Amino acid sequence: MNMASQQIRIGLTTNQPCSYIKEQEERVAIVLEKYCHDEEHFEMLLANGFRRSGDVIYKPQCDHCQSCQALRVAIPEFEASRSQKRLLSKSTHLSWTIKTELDEGWFELYAKYISARHTSGSMYPPKKEQFFDFAKCGWMTMHFLHIYEGETLVGIAITDILENSASAFYTFFDPDVPLSLGTLAVLFQVQYCQLYNKQWLYLGYQIDQCSAMNYKTRFQRHQRLVNQRWQG
Repeated sequence: MNMASQQIRIGLTTNQPCSYIKEQEERVAIVLEKYCHDEEHFEMLLANGFRRSGDVIYKPQCDHCQSCQALRVAIPEFEASRSQKRLLSKSTHLSWTIKTELDEGWFELYAKYISARHTSGSMYPPKKEQFFDFAKCGWMTMHFLHIYEGETLVGIAITDILENSASAFYTFFDPDVPLSLGTLAVLFQVQYCQLYNKQWLYLGYQIDQCSAMNYKTRFQRHQRLVNQRWQG
């Protein structure tokens, strides 16, 4: 399916202060077409730099900034770095599985994560309703990669699973576990993609000026969408 052959109506939000770069304003383009809100069209839109928030499919469309670049990992060409291999070696006591429902106790884990890591963000204080507004999607089967230490749930990565790709949507984890669970969640999503012959793992937007996002560039081989062309 080629997006260039289709006319897709979009709407533009008003300018708002940017959440990532000081003194910048942000706005997003929102897909208005109802028929685009399914897994097949969403995969096509992912390949064109879109993401989702809840049921909404969007893409940054800022007036004076192009810092947000979609980033994806080429699964057939993925090779773990030395530090990633060391992390995996330290984590053999952990296990993961994909589920379509959240385990009981997920909210306690989420609340602990938000309260420890994101007290200055919009998700604090943690609320179930706000989480579901942000995370749940009515037009796609939800998938949750659960990470366990023995029988104990220590992390969840919301993963949008499509025919030829997966998209890392949002991850939360126990901040007291002395491992890089955020990095591990991506590595486990890569493992899932390898197991089920997916071509791409989308990691969202990379903003080089935002140091908290730079972990994404450590997954090789990755590509960035620059001027509507994937490079890398």
